[in-house]
Amino acid sequence: MQSVHIMSAYDEELKYLSKRIAAMGGHAERMVEQAVAALVNADPGLAQKVIRDDAVLDEGQREIDDKAIIIIAKRQPMATDLREIVGAIRISADLERVGDLGKNVAKRVAAVIDGRQPTSLYRGLEALANLALTQLKEVLDVYASRSVDKIGFVRDRDDQIDAMYTSLFRELLTYMMEDPRNITPCTHLLFCAKNIERIGDHATNIAETIYYIVTGEQMPAERPKGDKTDKISLSSTLPVN
Repeated sequence: MQSVHIMSAYDEELKYLSKRIAAMGGHAERMVEQAVAALVNADPGLAQKVIRDDAVLDEGQREIDDKAIIIIAKRQPMATDLREIVGAIRISADLERVGDLGKNVAKRVAAVIDGRQPTSLYRGLEALANLALTQLKEVLDVYASRSVDKIGFVRDRDDQIDAMYTSLFRELLTYMMEDPRNITPCTHLLFCAKNIERIGDHATNIAETIYYIVTGEQMPAERPKGDKTDKISLSSTLPVN
């Protein structure tokens, strides 16, 4: 009877980690959505809310780290359970970083309010964020279901994010070269775009962790990481006369 009670308590501890990951994931998604909305709509009040909300993710990561250490010390888990616990630590770190990236976008809202750029740039950032958030949501769904057979979409989606970011980078660079007054606001928007693109990388990290939790193996390292902006020359962005 005592053994059954111990196993039940152990199961609840593992479920606690999963629930906290789900809560962190939902909070990170909202932060990014609101940060981009604040940027698109020039809403400094919403941006400040996002900045304050980052503390929730910081606390969530600390709770998961502390709980995971206690479980390892008490239960001495093996195999799948140990991967589950270590995976929760890794995923919470990625989600905390997603929150930081959302906060970084929010911090730049005030800097671009007075130097509004064409609506197409903001819509481009919004589209990039929607793609990155879709990827993050799908990855968190895989974490909940453990359906790693559905995980193949992650790398394809990340390629789409990288391609969209590279296109937006080119567009912003063109505006900066056309008018020096655009340099400061477009530089802020470039940093925002890069922060959003990085969310896709963290979603991919989470997918790789989930794959390891379920299978005990690493995902094949076949995806080239990063965008293509390092290959863009200034001449290629100059407007054609």
